[in-house]
Amino acid sequence: MNYQAAIFDMDGLLLDTERVCKNIFQEACESLSVPFLEHVYLDIIGRNAQGIEQVIRAGYGDDLDYPALNEAWRYRYNAVVKHQAIPVKEGVVELLTWLKANQIPLAVATSTQKDVARIKLQLAKLDTYFDMITTGCEVKRGKPDPEIYLLAAQRLKVEPTLCLAFEDSNNGVLSAVNANMQTFQIPDLVEPTQEILALGHTVSPSLADVLVSLKTA
Repeated sequence: MNYQAAIFDMDGLLLDTERVCKNIFQEACESLSVPFLEHVYLDIIGRNAQGIEQVIRAGYGDDLDYPALNEAWRYRYNAVVKHQAIPVKEGVVELLTWLKANQIPLAVATSTQKDVARIKLQLAKLDTYFDMITTGCEVKRGKPDPEIYLLAAQRLKVEPTLCLAFEDSNNGVLSAVNANMQTFQIPDLVEPTQEILALGHTVSPSLADVLVSLKTA
């Protein structure tokens, strides 16, 4: 395996955020007497704000007051993630520490908007590991489009084929694979579909397992 940089998704991969976000979305739905459609929610994972809106509007139909739901959801979400450290997932610190020790440039490529992403990383004490953050608000086409990964590689000044990419969601994996990166998937709330598995990337149970693989590669 030949690589010169590593690019990480954030929510559900570095941070155990997805369950928090899902529960808060359900609370927002209940506050507005809107049904919680889990299959719709699971399809938004990994997408940026524009992609999330498209999926929710399509899933809920024209009767949904999306601005009201989004406001209720974001208000509750920000009240948590801007003030409380989200737990770090298994193997994260060990992998980041090992990559830094081997002088591998590191970046985050997250669909979350930049100010919230920075706060999350700072509260979790992960911000110092990364050379830069690329976010969904900086690209025209969010995941599963490869634009965000290509932008992150460009900023690191490393060819995409020489980048490791780490993702939990199927949307994120499509983004990284289509950017021609060496992609690892650590599934969180959603297991990879047969279509995703056919992409031929590496699926691992945790970043701790990834670290073992990299050390022995």
